[in-house]
Amino acid sequence: MKIAEWNPGSSTRIHRQHHQDDGVFDGAGEPFGAGTIMALNHIQITNAKPRDKAYKLADSDGLYLFVQPNGAKLWRMNYRHLGRQKTLYFGAWPEVGIAAARQQLNKAREQIAAGLDPSAEKKIETLARKVAADNTFKTIAEEWVAKNEREGRAPITLDKIRWLLGMAYPMIGALPISKITPQEVLAVLRKVEATGRYESARRMRSVLSRVFRYAIATARADRDVAADLRGALITPKVQHLAAITTPKEAGGLLRAIDGYTGHEITAIALRLSPHLFVRPGELRKAEWEEIDMRTAIWSLPAEKMKMRRPHRVSLSRQALALLEELHPLTGDGRYLFPSFRSPRQCMSENTINAALRRLGYSQEEMTAHGFRAMAATLLNEMGIWNPDAIEKQLAHLDTSMVRRAYTRGEYWDERVRMMQHWSDYLDELRDGAKILRPDFGKGRGTPG
Repeated sequence: MKIAEWNPGSSTRIHRQHHQDDGVFDGAGEPFGAGTIMALNHIQITNAKPRDKAYKLADSDGLYLFVQPNGAKLWRMNYRHLGRQKTLYFGAWPEVGIAAARQQLNKAREQIAAGLDPSAEKKIETLARKVAADNTFKTIAEEWVAKNEREGRAPITLDKIRWLLGMAYPMIGALPISKITPQEVLAVLRKVEATGRYESARRMRSVLSRVFRYAIATARADRDVAADLRGALITPKVQHLAAITTPKEAGGLLRAIDGYTGHEITAIALRLSPHLFVRPGELRKAEWEEIDMRTAIWSLPAEKMKMRRPHRVSLSRQALALLEELHPLTGDGRYLFPSFRSPRQCMSENTINAALRRLGYSQEEMTAHGFRAMAATLLNEMGIWNPDAIEKQLAHLDTSMVRRAYTRGEYWDERVRMMQHWSDYLDELRDGAKILRPDFGKGRGTPG
């Protein structure tokens, strides 16, 4: 029950309150409504000085300011819940102003009226905020990246993922992942698109989607909002890596490589590249312990492979000869092709490409990766090798689950013959031999 009154000496409206009915009491168990209570104002609070003992300045509706001997002024209210007297804390003045304290009071009174305990509800809200802070997009993304690292993902792949996520963090990194909207993710992707990096935006959407799916799997999100944006991004034009894929141009390239006058180790890496046609990163990270000269096999562990599957390369006589030439130069170390700066590290990823530029081949003509396309094209054009054997040697993983189920064989014997035939073919191209191709019109071979 509230009885509104006017204070004759002030324009401030005051309330006489009987709080036995609403359960609000002071610290001594006496109702605040025992007398007339004037609502506090800024000047009164500012002028309130500390005393030897703590004291209270009553506001209204059970809210009061607890002034401590050290000068601290704390907003509080007393109430009863399930027969027990409790105190609820709203914060310190001036950090929590009068209006904010009264707003918290009103919320607490509504909770009491609903049969709830305001103190318990406040703890739940604090815990929820803490959980939300721990479940930011950045926190979960870094947790997902760490999981991928423990699972053995290639360092270069992890670096690309971190780079893409790093562009997303400024806009959504601090947001609770369960609260992020498709519009917010789209804004991140549009910012990348605006720089013309359409492929990066596409890959970023995929990475963000995987983070959201990880959050769903760990019960911290309900849906993958990045999945909704598949059709919203600009589709980049497919740009194939530059490669030489005709016999005539391949012969010219091989002769140019033989004439390379740069560092001897780089020269051998260049000469090996077309014979082995592995991925550039696999070649430069090759280790001597992986090479078995006796069986003529290079065994690559799964962690070095893009598809995370172990791979074998049959070494032709030409490849073995190059390795024997290389061994006196680097055989006492870990890597076949160590860095020029530190033997503990492998050759730089730009070394082969830089050597090709030095030979006069532009980035639009030939790249280190282009040796794979050259081998794939010319081996398939020969028409004498099983396409699956070629794919196996390229360490490609068939994307069709059905096809993969029927091509479990490694075609190893055929691959051994193919690799030797390929090296012999490269020697013919280099030496300018005439390459005979079938002429189905005339029924006889003609010079290629």
